[in-house]
Amino acid sequence: MTRFRKLPVEVDAVQLRRDTWSEVRAFLGPFPEGMRGVYVDENDNPQDDFLGDPPDGRVARIGLLIPTLEGLMLAVEDDWIIRGVAGELYPCKPEIFALTYEPVPA
Repeated sequence: MTRFRKLPVEVDAVQLRRDTWSEVRAFLGPFPEGMRGVYVDENDNPQDDFLGDPPDGRVARIGLLIPTLEGLMLAVEDDWIIRGVAGELYPCKPEIFALTYEPVPA
């Protein structure tokens, strides 16, 4: 077995939350084919779709279905959405993001 270390690369990312929804939309631009906003239940199962901004009065958490190279993946509130080195989008759980990434000075 040979060991490898991940190359240091910089990525752009935004955290999916209700209060960052406008930032998420600006980050993503027009939704790619297959991407859609959803409400998720307590088990992180996608429920109803929503278009545009999620209504404030809705109790369920928001999520985003993201087409990736590995298939359709679900980002739920507090997950990070990352744009990779080849422009691909994918979700990342906050605890993994914290262990893998650090802010880059501007």
